Amino acid sequence: QVQLVESGGGLVQPGGSLGLSCAASGSISSIYFMGWYRQAPGKQRELVATVPVASGTRTNYADSVKGRFTISRDNAKNTVYLQMNSLKREDTAVYYCTVRDVLGRPIAWGQGTQVTVSS
Repeated sequence: QVQLVESGGGLVQPGGSLGLSCAASGSISSIYFMGWYRQAPGKQRELVATVPVASGTRTNYADSVKGRFTISRDNAKNTVYLQMNSLKREDTAVYYCTVRDVLGRPIAWGQGTQVTVSS
């Protein structure tokens, strides 16, 4: 089993920045991808960004966050980060950390952290 603990999030004004982090523990050898999804009220959960654990491979971003969000990971700490810049009201959502296996199937989800972009 894999356990995920998220931190970060909160309230920020439009145009501001926030950072999220997610630390994994447990059966981390089964993890091939780490990433973030989000779910806004009344909407389905959607991909934000993913990053492979292996080095030298490409990250993946939703079109809506490209150029504004940056995903990164620290394998030594089993942690994935999401730096969110130029935040918009439509980025308001609960953000979930996820880890996935070699086929991209979800292994675990974090508890979710609220990000609210509002003036």
